[in-house]
Amino acid sequence: MPIDVENLKQERDRVKEGLRQIEADARRLDAEVKVLRQKEIQAKREIDAFSALIEIAESRSLPPTTE
Repeated sequence: MPIDVENLKQERDRVKEGLRQIEADARRLDAEVKVLRQKEIQAKREIDAFSALIEIAESRSLPPTTE
């Protein structure tokens, strides 16, 4: 059975278009991941800042030690 070159070309073009869509989706997802990572970093910094403020407040409210 001979190979139908036109069918092969059409199939190749279809797969190429699918690949372009996958690449576009991957770029979009990469951008979303970057945004989420920045939000994660910001949340961790806020937690650290609140923890530091809590430690300061607690250390000021402790009764003096008698040594």
